[in-house]
Amino acid sequence: MERVDVQTLRDAFIRQGIMLCFNGPFSATLIEEIGQALRKHMEGLSESQSSVTDVFTAYIELTQNIRHYTTQAGLTGVDAQATLTVSRNGEGRYVVDAGNVVKAADGAALVDRIESLAGLDKAELKAVFKAQLRQPRDPEAKTGAGLGLIDLARRSSEPLSCSLTPLNDGFSFFSLRVVI
Repeated sequence: MERVDVQTLRDAFIRQGIMLCFNGPFSATLIEEIGQALRKHMEGLSESQSSVTDVFTAYIELTQNIRHYTTQAGLTGVDAQATLTVSRNGEGRYVVDAGNVVKAADGAALVDRIESLAGLDKAELKAVFKAQLRQPRDPEAKTGAGLGLIDLARRSSEPLSCSLTPLNDGFSFFSLRVVI
């Protein structure tokens, strides 16, 4: 196995403003533990309660979506692992980036959905959120009411951005960026 160059990794984290990085499979317990650590770290930085809440909410939404998707899609091993970082950009805004393996068709549909949300302003996002809230929930649905992605778009200070990189055997790597 190749030795990890921890100093180079540390230097890259510092250069890119990364304050939290996780790579691996998400479990409910792990999501909760990392979330609590993230919240306490941000509170220790004397961040506003709204910033702490927005970053924490983005972290929870992304990690839970990844966990639910990998379980529902039956992904195992390396394909079930995800990567998430929380960093600060040059303007001092928090950036939550997350990525995971998806079925190519699912990834393409998600990119379309995100691109449609990215083209909306705050008032339009609010209207879409309210309209989705009024929709009857499918009792057979294994996930939520479809509000999470819209809520992320509303909390984000920039339009959501994403990428989809083809892998092999009908899979792709999906990445999503939320700037708070």
